[in-house]
Amino acid sequence: MTSILGIALLALTLSRSTVAFVPIGGGASTHVSITGTALLQKVTETCRAVAEAAGHEFKPTGSSPEELVQACLGPTATGEVSGAKFHSALQEIYMQNGLVDRDFVNSAPHHFNSEAFMEGRSLITEGVAAIKANIRKENFQAARETLGRVLHTLQDFYSHTNWVELGYTEPYNNLMRQDLPLENLAGDCLPFASLAKDTATCSDCASGTCPNPILPNILKEKTLTSGYMGIFSADKPKGKCSHGGASDLTSTAAPRGGISKDERRADNVALHNAAVNVATAASLELLQDIRFAAGDNDFLRMMGIARSSVVCFVIDTTGSMKDDIAQARAVVYEIIDSKKGTQDEPSEYILVPFNDPSFGPMIRTTDPDKMKSEISKLTASGGGDHPEMCLSGLQLALTGAPSSSHIYVFTDATAKDISLKDTIVALIRSTKSTVSFFMTGAGARRRRSLKAASFNDYKDLALASGGQAIQVSKQQLPLATDVILDTSTSALVTVYQRARNPGKQETFPFTLDESLKNITIYITGTSITFTLTDPAGVTQNQNEANGKLGTIQTVGNLRRIQINSEKYAGAWKIQINSNQPYTLKVTGQSTITFIYDFVESFMGPHPGYAVLSGRPKAGTVIQ
Repeated sequence: MTSILGIALLALTLSRSTVAFVPIGGGASTHVSITGTALLQKVTETCRAVAEAAGHEFKPTGSSPEELVQACLGPTATGEVSGAKFHSALQEIYMQNGLVDRDFVNSAPHHFNSEAFMEGRSLITEGVAAIKANIRKENFQAARETLGRVLHTLQDFYSHTNWVELGYTEPYNNLMRQDLPLENLAGDCLPFASLAKDTATCSDCASGTCPNPILPNILKEKTLTSGYMGIFSADKPKGKCSHGGASDLTSTAAPRGGISKDERRADNVALHNAAVNVATAASLELLQDIRFAAGDNDFLRMMGIARSSVVCFVIDTTGSMKDDIAQARAVVYEIIDSKKGTQDEPSEYILVPFNDPSFGPMIRTTDPDKMKSEISKLTASGGGDHPEMCLSGLQLALTGAPSSSHIYVFTDATAKDISLKDTIVALIRSTKSTVSFFMTGAGARRRRSLKAASFNDYKDLALASGGQAIQVSKQQLPLATDVILDTSTSALVTVYQRARNPGKQETFPFTLDESLKNITIYITGTSITFTLTDPAGVTQNQNEANGKLGTIQTVGNLRRIQINSEKYAGAWKIQINSNQPYTLKVTGQSTITFIYDFVESFMGPHPGYAVLSGRPKAGTVIQ
């Protein structure tokens, strides 16, 4: 039912045509357009309430995610603000909504097919309970994924039943309440409706495109029914309505045709539009219920509306790390104190300590003072001359932190648990988090094995994530941690990144545009010379700490170049010469970013796309 396609879904603006009742095609209204309309309206309402409660006006300058996020964060958001996390949150919800048509293609309750009303309602109410529980636990990704699936089932009720044919224009509120009865069901087996299950509900439609095949007595008595769907069999109870469409085998058995309003056709325009309107209203009511339970701030956090990314520290607490822990503590304090109340304030702090043989627990908080308190409790002890459980601690951080987090690892030893390396690479790719390593002591505490891990393993993991692998002395560590202040910021984008192993002389061209601010170039490696050239031909080499193009800071194997040129837009190049391995990375701040997913297509009654975990397999044909 699926075919592998190496398709990269890109999102640069929210105005992109994404897929509501039908994931691909089917006219202007699809599951995603309904979901998107409801989400944007509810986020706007929530942002306005938060702004008014804080005493400032909510005045978006436009309808883009960036403008909505900027207005939502209020007057503290004076710098560059990216809507990337909002985009990503929306895409997660949309994708899970569409996957219901793949993962539960033959499940009547998930689509309210075949008069499975009670079971369908249970999916909604239990799903909403799970969403609220996950928000309380700050498992926002799980909450978003469940929300996408629940919204699909809720929306299908209005497309696959005769609710709008009965003349109803408001949502059926009893679908959200397990304590209220679902009344007058054609498929009900209750004693007072024992004959309803065998009652015919549709007339025969030879053409398959009759405007309203619901029988007059069903309409008059306001009896609720839904279409039967048969993917593998044409069997259905006598006289019952079908879903309809080429994939529904029951639609060829009398009564023929179908009552699905998934797609807008010439024969069902009014019913399709009515189903879209009431499905949108129902989605809004469900979102409002979740918002009320979660509170405005956590509802917005679930939707990716936050000042900056999550910052996570993974810290070695063995005996030789006393000075490193003190520096990590100082860095956390500086981030908290310098960024509090600004657009760069992290939306959440996470701490994962590790030692030998233990790691964790993971501590997470949105309260900066609590994070100060937790990191102040760290002490260095034990460890001896053995490497630690570094990758186990990193694995805990990657699985517990939200996607696209910034993770900083402090250690002075190679990894004892190097067998987890491939697992870490897979997690990095699936979470899109950035991992940077700060390693002191040059891996002095090594394993006594020919297969011992090395600092190169950390380099590999950093490169896979787009992070840095910085090797410095303990005395130099305070200077190297400026990288954390650089990268724990709003609207951070990677403009260019390359790695060479073995090293060689090479010229790397890259382009800077006027949307970029706070441009920084990082080079890691040893025995390196370089020449940086701007669009006007002005040059600066590694020996000019304060040159015409920028300020160069050298610490350990890291060279950090902060561009100060006023006329930076255009084509740049940097020539690097070294016979040792090296990496090059160029970053900046911009409201324009690049969001991607590798997906595979799936077929069935409602075809769509599913996100691949990781990257496509080598040799896969890109179509």
